[in-house]
Amino acid sequence: MLVQIDESLPTPVYQQIVDQVVAAIRGGVLVPGEKLPSVRQLAADAGLAPNTVAKAYRQLEEEGHVATRGRGGTVVRGDLAPLSPGRRAAEEYVAVARRAGLDLEQAIGLVRSSW
Repeated sequence: MLVQIDESLPTPVYQQIVDQVVAAIRGGVLVPGEKLPSVRQLAADAGLAPNTVAKAYRQLEEEGHVATRGRGGTVVRGDLAPLSPGRRAAEEYVAVARRAGLDLEQAIGLVRSSW
């Protein structure tokens, strides 16, 4: 898996990695149980600092997209029910935010301010 980093974007590099992995999971390119490259490998392949990739992987894990299994690596989670109440609420919010013309940062900002 090679990510495409666009240095001209205002989006931080780690967030670009997160966004691309999430898109690959949603699009079925990455499937449950599939192993992601190691932090070192992805960093080397993409010409990035390992800490940048590690930050992206931590966020992916915190958001529930992947699970880190120590020496077993980082794998796409398969135990998230697509229609769980939290997932359903998140998808409804995303749909409303998109209809309202919000971008990702604005939508996340609203969640943060409401938390």
